[in-house]
Amino acid sequence: MKPVFVFSGQGAQAVGMGKDLFEQSPAAAAVFKEADSILGWSVSDLCFNGPEAKLTESRYCQPSIYTMSSACLAAFSEKKPEIKALASAGLSLGEFAALYSAGAFSFADGLRLVAKRAELMDECCKKAKGGMATILGGDPSVIRQICQECDIDVANLNCPGQVVVSGSEEKVTKAVSVFKEKGFKKVIPLKVAGAYHSRMMKDAGEALKPVLEGIPMKDPMIPVAQNYVGTCVKSVCEIRSNLVSQVAGSVKWEECVKAILSTGADTVIEFGPGNVLTGLAKRINANVATYNINSMDSVKNFV
Repeated sequence: MKPVFVFSGQGAQAVGMGKDLFEQSPAAAAVFKEADSILGWSVSDLCFNGPEAKLTESRYCQPSIYTMSSACLAAFSEKKPEIKALASAGLSLGEFAALYSAGAFSFADGLRLVAKRAELMDECCKKAKGGMATILGGDPSVIRQICQECDIDVANLNCPGQVVVSGSEEKVTKAVSVFKEKGFKKVIPLKVAGAYHSRMMKDAGEALKPVLEGIPMKDPMIPVAQNYVGTCVKSVCEIRSNLVSQVAGSVKWEECVKAILSTGADTVIEFGPGNVLTGLAKRINANVATYNINSMDSVKNFV
């Protein structure tokens, strides 16, 4: 097995996530306890018991998913210490867990970064009402053209035939109508708190810059593919710059997956709630084996 590790993004959260890991894995329990002591509110209580509405809010959701994903990795490494990644990547928020897994910064410093990023993004969401929509199928160049005409942005290039667009709620609503008029069959408005990965998040990215400069970082031990560039990076300077740009920039996820698989990997292991990324990986490369580590059962049943 030649694996790469990928880490879940925002939207994958679910009430109850991580409870079995906390109860059955000392390594995972230590991660949750550390998170609780750092943030001044109980990540573990929110993950295990909800309420769902609070878990969905960016300022709570992002630190919760980062902690859950790191706990999944801890439980897995405890049971399977011999399995090492050739490279790693994470979808949007998941990029922070990917960098932590590669040794770029400590769990605690990553958590502080994520918590601040979530706060800054929340502030942008409150300034103006944003919206997002998923476009399934269709020519990416036509999608870009319609985005330009409607004054919105391409937020995610997830896999062949799946693009997410983002911008002000009014303009996204108009764009959805235009896509349908142009013959796009599947255009799905998303239930989101804001226009993520669009120019409406630019202030959050800029405000994150001084926070990033204050966090000690090291060059990662393995290549990490970053969303903003869609390629593997190795230096702290590049990592900091790309994390700033990523907040308002497009997530080039398809390119990230291709970049980490180009290391010679044959297996994608997803850490964190849900199973979105393994599904996307199969659509990007049908030949890869995929596994989800999102519960204690998934750790025990891993072959």
